[in-house]
Amino acid sequence: MKNRGIIIFLIVLAVVIVAVMMSDFLSDRPDKRDANPYEYNVDEFKEVAPELIFYKEAKNFKIGFEKPAGIDIRNDSIFLVGDKSLKIVDCNGVLINEISLPDQPQTVESAEGLIYVAFEKQVLVYFSDGTLLREWEPLHENSLITAVSVFGENVFVADAGMRKVYHFSKEGELLNEFEGKSGDDVLHGFIVPSPYFDLDINPDGDLWIVNPGKHALENYTFGGNLRSHWENTGINIEGFSGCCNPAHFTFLPDGSFVTSEKGMVRLKIYRPSGEFSGVVAAPNQFKDEGEAPDVAVDNAGNIYALDFDRKILRVFEPK
Repeated sequence: MKNRGIIIFLIVLAVVIVAVMMSDFLSDRPDKRDANPYEYNVDEFKEVAPELIFYKEAKNFKIGFEKPAGIDIRNDSIFLVGDKSLKIVDCNGVLINEISLPDQPQTVESAEGLIYVAFEKQVLVYFSDGTLLREWEPLHENSLITAVSVFGENVFVADAGMRKVYHFSKEGELLNEFEGKSGDDVLHGFIVPSPYFDLDINPDGDLWIVNPGKHALENYTFGGNLRSHWENTGINIEGFSGCCNPAHFTFLPDGSFVTSEKGMVRLKIYRPSGEFSGVVAAPNQFKDEGEAPDVAVDNAGNIYALDFDRKILRVFEPK
């Protein structure tokens, strides 16, 4: 009799345990869970006050790339790379010339009649008719070139793989290289957690480099010494949030910065001194958690955004 009571007790206990387990399982379904009180909702930051948006999208056109990679503008010509190809188009998207490339390109820069096309570890220089002028020596086996900028006889190359900036002559001779350190008080160097590492030269000839892990833009001499910097971390419209932002940037004719962010995608303007000025395009104009468009500016101050998610070139004009 005693054994029978024990058996009944064990059966009842087993039923209770199964019931509790089923209850926990059902309550843990996504549609049954309680709201997470610690969840950080960023939806409110995707809305931008209309008075802060200084530009409007005037037009866009398809570029014919499955994997677009980069853009540059010189005078009235737009240089686009992607899909083992370089395309030169006018400001209405009409094809002027197309040049076949040996591999998938990373970025492009045009200066003084020459076109610098960067691949992961190497830069090739072309004439505008597609003739190959010069093939530079490959960089390190771990290199990943993400940006090229030219000023006079100087060519600067950003290498996200090695977290370095290289200073070359126009002929491809390496003049110097630096890692973003200017002294014992600046030990962080370039912090590049992912393959977003941009640089550009403003209309006054000043070299600016993104330090993406610090949400900073840093001004260096051509010899690699830090002269000044500004940074702005924050999810609010004035700041840069997430990892590795701004992902891309360029300059307006007056020296103002045009920045492009990934994740919560947005294009913004900052004054030459670094203060937030306004917005080119808000997050609701892009794909959620999308790629940061590469950006370029024409002589009239119109901003061109190479939208990698939609595979189109979008043109924003001042309102």
